[in-house]
Amino acid sequence: MGKIGVAVIVSSWVLAVSILLNHIVPQPYMDEIFHIPQAQQYCKGNLRSWDPMITTPPGLYIVSLAYVASLFPGLFSIKVDASFSEACSSSILRSTNGVLAVFCSILVYNILTHLRPSLNDRKVTLRTVVLALYPLHWFFTFLYYTDVASLTAVLASYLMSLKKKHFFSSLVGALAVLIRQTNIIWIFFIACTGVLDYILDEQKDSANLTDSSQSQGKDAFPVSSQGVGTRSNLRKRRIHNQAATFSSHTHQTIASTAVSSDFFHEVCEISSRLWQFKWELIASFWPYLIIIAAFVIFVFWNGSIVLGAKEAHTVSPHFAQLMYFSLVSVLFMTPVHFTIGQAAALAQSFCQKNKLVIFFQLCTALIVGFLSVHFFSIAHPYLVADNRHYTFYLWRKVIKSHWSMKYLLVPLYVYSWMSIFNILAKSRRKTWVLAYFLATAATLIPAPLIEFRYYTIPFFFLILHAHVDDDRSWLLMGILYVATNTFIMYMFLFRPFSWAHGAGVQRFIW
Repeated sequence: MGKIGVAVIVSSWVLAVSILLNHIVPQPYMDEIFHIPQAQQYCKGNLRSWDPMITTPPGLYIVSLAYVASLFPGLFSIKVDASFSEACSSSILRSTNGVLAVFCSILVYNILTHLRPSLNDRKVTLRTVVLALYPLHWFFTFLYYTDVASLTAVLASYLMSLKKKHFFSSLVGALAVLIRQTNIIWIFFIACTGVLDYILDEQKDSANLTDSSQSQGKDAFPVSSQGVGTRSNLRKRRIHNQAATFSSHTHQTIASTAVSSDFFHEVCEISSRLWQFKWELIASFWPYLIIIAAFVIFVFWNGSIVLGAKEAHTVSPHFAQLMYFSLVSVLFMTPVHFTIGQAAALAQSFCQKNKLVIFFQLCTALIVGFLSVHFFSIAHPYLVADNRHYTFYLWRKVIKSHWSMKYLLVPLYVYSWMSIFNILAKSRRKTWVLAYFLATAATLIPAPLIEFRYYTIPFFFLILHAHVDDDRSWLLMGILYVATNTFIMYMFLFRPFSWAHGAGVQRFIW
C-alpha cells in the first residue's frame, strides 16, 4: 500500500472522528481554553499577547498560522465576508493536529523503512497504521494540544538525522523545541545517535581499510590507468592513516565491539573515537550545539524551563515517574512483553551471565525501585484535585488503594524496564540504549505531574527500535489500541458529568 495507503487510512478516521467530536464538543475543553484563545490572538495579529497560564512556547500557534493561511484562500472563496481571524475557529485549529497526524504517520513509515529495509511494504504499512492508533497519540489528534505537533516535529528531525541531513534536522529540531521545550532533550538525543552512527561508520571504514591493507600490502588502494584512486583521495588518506596507527590488538577490539557484551569496553572505545574525530564531529553537528546553547540562554533569561504557571510546574525529583512510564509502555506492548516467550528470553539471558552479577543487578534494581516510590512519589495538586483525568482514578484506586500497593508494583516496574532493555539490546548498541534511558529519565523525572501524554515520544522511540517481527503481535496491539480508543472516545463524548458546584459539563480525558 505504501505511504499513500497509510495517508488515506489515517485520513479516513481523522476526518470521521473530527466531525463527530466537533459536533458534540464544539467549545474549547480542558487545556484548549488556553491554547485556542491564544492561537486566535495570533490570528488577529496580536503577537505580543500571551496567557500567563500557558507553559509551552508558541510553536503550535505559529504552525497553526501557516496552516490557516494555506486554507484561507479556499475558505474565503466559500464565505466572501470571512476574515483571517474568523477562519481560526476551534474546529479549524483542531484540524491542525489532524493534518499533522497524517504527516506523522508518513514520517513513521519512512523511519521504519530506513531502520528496517528488509521489511516489505505490507509489514511496514501494518506497523505504521498500528502506531498511528497508539491511544495517547490518537486521542489528542482531535483536540488542540501540543502533543501531536511535538511528536511530528521530533520524528521529522530524527528522520533527517538518519538520512544524515543534520542541518535540516536541527532546523526542524528548533521548531520542536519551540512547540514544547522539553523536546530539547530529544534533539540532544538525536544528535547523540547521529554521533554514534558517525563513529560506527568510521569504525567500519577503518576496519575495512585495514583488512584491505593486510590482504593487498602496499597496493591497498589500486590506481586506475589515469592515475586516479578509486576512492576519494582526501577520505582515503585520512582513513588510511588512521588505520595504520592502530595495532592488530586495536583492530580486533574494533571488530569485536559490535558483538561484544562488554558495555564498559564499548563506552571506552566510543570515548576514544569521540576525541579522535572531534573536529569532524563539530563540523557535522554544530547546528545542534547552537540550539542547545540557545536553550540554555533562554532558561537563564526566563528563570525556569516553563513559560507560565511556574509555581505549579517547578522541577521536582519525581523518580517514580520513570517507573510509571515503563509499566505503561509495556502494557501498550502487551503482546510483546507479557508473553511466555519474552519471560523465557529474559531468563535465558540471565543464565548466560554470572549468577552473582545477575543477583546483584536485580537487588540493585529492586532497591532503586523501592526508594523511588517511597521517597520520590509526588502527588501533584492537579493530580489529586481534577477527577476528569484517568490518572486521578489510577492514583486513588490503584496506587493509593493500600499503603503497600506502590511497593507491590515495584517488581512489575523492574520487570518492565528489564524487558525494555532486553528488546532494545537485540537491535541497538548498548550505548544507544543508555542514551535512550537517560533521555527518557531527563524528560520524565523533573515533571511533578503524572501525565501519560509525556510518555508519547519516548514510547515511539522505543517501539520504532524494538524489532518485533511477529505480525501477530502487531495485530494484537492494533486490536488493543482500537478497543482502548473506542472506550476512551465513548467516555469522552457520551458519558459527561457535572461537578457539584455547577461548573458545566465535564468529560473524562487522558
